[in-house]
Amino acid sequence: MKKMKKFVAMAAAAAMAVTPMAAFAEEAEPYRVCFVARASADTFAAWLTAEMQEAAAQYDDIELTCVSGEADDNQMASLLEDCITKEYDLVIVQSNDNAAQAPYVKQIADAGIPVITTNPTTHQSDLDGVTGDEEVDNAVLEGTGTVDADPVEQASRGAMRAVEEVPENGNVVVLRGPSGNYHAEKRREAWDTYFFSERPDVTILYEDYANWNSDEAMTLMETWTQGGTHIDAIISMNDNMAAGAIEAVRNNTDYVNEDGTPNFLAYGVDGTAQGCLLIKEGLLTATALQDASEIAKLNMEYAEKVLNGEMDVTEVSDFVEAPEINAENVDEFLQIYIDNGEITEADIPE
Repeated sequence: MKKMKKFVAMAAAAAMAVTPMAAFAEEAEPYRVCFVARASADTFAAWLTAEMQEAAAQYDDIELTCVSGEADDNQMASLLEDCITKEYDLVIVQSNDNAAQAPYVKQIADAGIPVITTNPTTHQSDLDGVTGDEEVDNAVLEGTGTVDADPVEQASRGAMRAVEEVPENGNVVVLRGPSGNYHAEKRREAWDTYFFSERPDVTILYEDYANWNSDEAMTLMETWTQGGTHIDAIISMNDNMAAGAIEAVRNNTDYVNEDGTPNFLAYGVDGTAQGCLLIKEGLLTATALQDASEIAKLNMEYAEKVLNGEMDVTEVSDFVEAPEINAENVDEFLQIYIDNGEITEADIPE
């Protein structure tokens, strides 16, 4: 896409001059990039948005606009169509529901606007329907690029720990992300592969969608604990839902002892500041880092290269690692959040 330029012509000769002269100074406008986040109430999406803004500030030739679909597919559709109307130079999309957003992502690409999908990747199968062929299903949507993390790797961290930690014949509950969201579905599949297949003695008491939302998870957990059967482990597809479920039992003496130690295990994904604080408090057993800072930096790095013609958007394909965070190493990650100003020393539990 050709970069838009603004030219300012300045008259340099007097009215009576025989040969008029003109001097032209060229001032380049910055590239206009839009980041469409899935929901501001989602702690990871909010973190990623803040990191996108910080990463974009490092580039003088990028002007970033951030908008949120608020977990509403109709609003997401409107925002994505708006990206075409406003003729952005490049669009970065964090889908809420991959299949619902895929047609609109394709419209942007077909309009000649480079698109990078991130957290999660939008796949060709999201547009065409699932084929059952893993290679085809995992192919990135034609004409787009991606910066992401591997959701199977992320969820496998907690799942493999849980094989050893969940008590024999344990009862667990499962909190799922939005139906149709790539990360939500793949994280759940990882728990089947790395935990439930290894622990057939474990019973899933309850399982439901909390859509990445802590309030929805809290409501579900409050209901589930009234069933009369003790829940030995909370298996959550993200930290935010785990936090909501934990909040529901924080003052329940069946689940938290007088000294604050829990009578349950809890596993999340994302490694947010919120999740790390819960690990420090002893209420979240483990999570896996999905580094929003690194994802944002890579998005902006590739965005600038695409916009400046150094690479085609279809060549953008990068995935960040997913280290496990637990009680043994949580201080290291808390320090990162202190250093970036997200939390302070006063926020850390004794």
